[in-house]
Amino acid sequence: MVGGRSMLVSLIVAIAFFMETLDATIIVTALPQMARDFGVDAARMSMGITAYLMAAAACVTASGWLADRVGTRTLFCGAIGLFTLSSLVCGLAPDFTTFIVGRAMQGAAAAMMSPVGRLVVLRTSEKKDLMKALSALIWPGLVAPVLGPPLGGWITDAASWHWIFYVNIPVGLIGMALVLAFVPNEKKEPTRFDGTGFILTAVALLALTYGFDLLGLRETSALAIGLGLMLFALAVGMAALRHMRRTQAPLVRLEALKVHSFFISSVTGGVLSRATISATPFLLPLMFQLAFGLSPLEAGGMLMIYMLANLGMKMLTNPVITRFGIRATLIWSSIGAGITIALCAFIVPEQHLLLNGLILALAGAGRSLQLTAITMVNFADIAPQQRQPASVLSSLTQQIGMGAGVAVGALLLTLSQMARGADAIGLADFRVALVLAGAMSALAALSYRSLARDVGDEISGHRARA
Repeated sequence: MVGGRSMLVSLIVAIAFFMETLDATIIVTALPQMARDFGVDAARMSMGITAYLMAAAACVTASGWLADRVGTRTLFCGAIGLFTLSSLVCGLAPDFTTFIVGRAMQGAAAAMMSPVGRLVVLRTSEKKDLMKALSALIWPGLVAPVLGPPLGGWITDAASWHWIFYVNIPVGLIGMALVLAFVPNEKKEPTRFDGTGFILTAVALLALTYGFDLLGLRETSALAIGLGLMLFALAVGMAALRHMRRTQAPLVRLEALKVHSFFISSVTGGVLSRATISATPFLLPLMFQLAFGLSPLEAGGMLMIYMLANLGMKMLTNPVITRFGIRATLIWSSIGAGITIALCAFIVPEQHLLLNGLILALAGAGRSLQLTAITMVNFADIAPQQRQPASVLSSLTQQIGMGAGVAVGALLLTLSQMARGADAIGLADFRVALVLAGAMSALAALSYRSLARDVGDEISGHRARA
């Protein structure tokens, strides 16, 4: 039952999620200035995002085992502390390499924050209450994107990009105090640590990280190496899957992948949807600044319309899902989001202001509805005893999808630029990238069509018409 204690834990977990999401979005309007300070290409700065997301994916497989061994409260509080410390490293970074190391540290800490907190929420919630419990975790994740871009733009204009990382310090300290006060320190009898499984998954995901980033560069040699790393990651990933199926106590149990609704929402359609969810906020502020010459603050203001629609739509998502069901919501939100993302390619600041605002608002609303429906269907058919490994797998595939989205966004920009033979990224490249990102979102609807018509009805409260 979602009682006072469970909801309080959900809100505490949400603070950690707020830090993670704010740190992912507050950086986007500062990327061009950071690129100039570090002396690297603007598209190269995408590694600052992908390193964070893929480090989280590489380390998240150990979160369940560590939580059982040291306790949820101890691990959760320590992760928030490390995240806060690594924010200082990023803010004080004198060069690009140090900055990437700090971002990787943040990602590793993030891998232990939301998954562990979500495990606590899942363990204390009955299936019929999951929509309320999980919705409580989504709200702050939508507030942070609203605040992130304009806040990042304002800080960058008023001071410097270094200060966008310092805002994590007070949030982190408050979060640590709340965790120590209210989160129970649950432990279980730990199994032997699956070192082989951890190394295989970490190597595969790190190779995938660097491969995606190299694909976003302009050099032919970098593209070849990037493709090679992706093939290497695929081979190591297959070896990791074989190991997990054969070992007696794998670090990540794979039984949840046999549940059709979980597989669709986490691996196939879910990865495509999360990739576009991640690529769009990366592409839009860069387009506003590099193609139209807006300042970071002005770009953040434009993107705020998109993010405010995310937040405003959240008040309607649960009623919409209850009325139409999770399957129908996923299908039509994927198609609608794809259309509006593609339309974002034709936005021109200072012209057709009402139309621009409408396009951005519809794209943001579609993102919010899609993200909520994916989160709900993730655990719709997962038995209580499978929730812990399912939570880890869901976090893992979520990070892969989001990291891939940013990297693919950078890749599409670079490939379009190379096809035009241009010396720099231009407006045409952003338009190509956004249209293709929209097509990716719409393509996910084909995957969601295979879901059962009544999937998630027990948790959404949807009743099919007779």
